[in-house]
Amino acid sequence: MNVESPFRDTSVGDPMLDGVAGDQALNERALSKLRWRSRRGLLENDLFIQKFFNQYESQLTVAHARGLYALMDLSDNDLLDLLLKRKEMPDTVTQEEALEVLSMLRH
Repeated sequence: MNVESPFRDTSVGDPMLDGVAGDQALNERALSKLRWRSRRGLLENDLFIQKFFNQYESQLTVAHARGLYALMDLSDNDLLDLLLKRKEMPDTVTQEEALEVLSMLRH
């Protein structure tokens, strides 16, 4: 793993989402896995994520899940800096889905 990268290589996406259209709604199993993967070590991040799920859970798509998985690869401190707008999205994350989910998390 690149030490300079703010990402951890966790390899914990959801392989069931591979090849699935981004606009497809998440099924119950995929949503449950996404919630589990989104648990964080900092209470502040968990509060943002809990609010996100409370507000958007019924509307989440495969594209949103991919974006959230990408954000969950960030360290807790880097994620919090993004959520609080103290930092911009790293160049290593260029997914439109991640940018959209970040906007939703900040809302």
